[in-house]
Amino acid sequence: MNNTVMVTGGAGFLGSHLCDRLIEQGREVLCVDNLFTGSKDNIRHLLASEHFEFMRHDVTFPLYIEVKEIYNLACPASPVHYQHDPVQTTKPSVHGAINMLGLAKRLRARIFQASTSEVYGDPSVHPQVEEYWGNVNPIGIRSCYDEGKRCAETLFFDYHRQHALDIKVMRIFNTYGRRMHPNDGRVVSNFIVQALRGNDITVFGDGRQSRGFCYVDDLVRAMVLMMDAPPEMTGPLNVGNPKEFTILELAERVLHKIGGHRRSATRACLATIRSSGGLTSRRRDQCSDGSPRSASTMDSRRPSPISESFSRDDHWSERSRLVAGHDSDRPMPSAAAHRPYIGDAILKPGPLLPSTLTSPGPKSKGLSPARSSTSRRSSSPREIASSETSIR
Repeated sequence: MNNTVMVTGGAGFLGSHLCDRLIEQGREVLCVDNLFTGSKDNIRHLLASEHFEFMRHDVTFPLYIEVKEIYNLACPASPVHYQHDPVQTTKPSVHGAINMLGLAKRLRARIFQASTSEVYGDPSVHPQVEEYWGNVNPIGIRSCYDEGKRCAETLFFDYHRQHALDIKVMRIFNTYGRRMHPNDGRVVSNFIVQALRGNDITVFGDGRQSRGFCYVDDLVRAMVLMMDAPPEMTGPLNVGNPKEFTILELAERVLHKIGGHRRSATRACLATIRSSGGLTSRRRDQCSDGSPRSASTMDSRRPSPISESFSRDDHWSERSRLVAGHDSDRPMPSAAAHRPYIGDAILKPGPLLPSTLTSPGPKSKGLSPARSSTSRRSSSPREIASSETSIR
């Protein structure tokens, strides 16, 4: 019996970490990626493994292979990338989903869809629960991503209802960690690169808007847990870290962690953090603050606090300068180019606190919404861990 697990988009930020986890579990992994926004550098350490295989392929074209499980992550996922080529963003979400679902149907394989909090659009309900249908714009400049992911969810549930396909749909919220692209337009990578260069950190609005950030290792653990859950757990399932802190606190944490060779520069940055208006009303990717949500089939473990995940190591000095200085003004992706990625020297995982996977308590049956009083957009993501995100 073929026990191979296929990961589409496996050379990207999330996909490469998922490949790592599956290899650690002793699985046979086939990584499929067209390298439009992914990079071989993210999986280079796996190429020598006899349990790992890389295939350069565009999922908008059919693929005929034999696998047991499919993780479908293929799609540009940051505004810089998907607005560069909107059509090529919609196509893997829709055509790619059709091709992967067709393959799963033929093989009777279980299939996982990496969806997004963007399916809620610009929500009028706070916090969002999975049953909320969203408040969306089908013709905006971000719609190539939002609507593509919404269509993919539709396809997954139609295949489930019509063909009894075993599906898993996860809506992913803010995630950060090693191998983030320095030009992906996300706040964590933006702040780190600006601080390493000794530039001002740009904070939109007054910096009091809040976000929750999930460390990539925690998210990947949730992906594997959901894939291994019973068939009746189809999703959609919100996954993220519901514990929030302000953007200004994030900026201060990044500057504090740079330290060393940049200490004088970071002090200057901290003293001159500037505030520019215009984006405070568009909170598309916010996680909520408040009560964790859990279900009996998706238990929780404590997350990596951001103060630990930003842990400083001895290689910051040399490797940080390389990341901050190498071609990092280039705004658009190139399918053929090798791009610098934020590596272990920048974002290093904190220790995962040992605990058993347990739900918060007997009253946690079902999904209870979390609450936020500080954000315009909030959600009720599945808490992958039950402790607070520390920013002290």
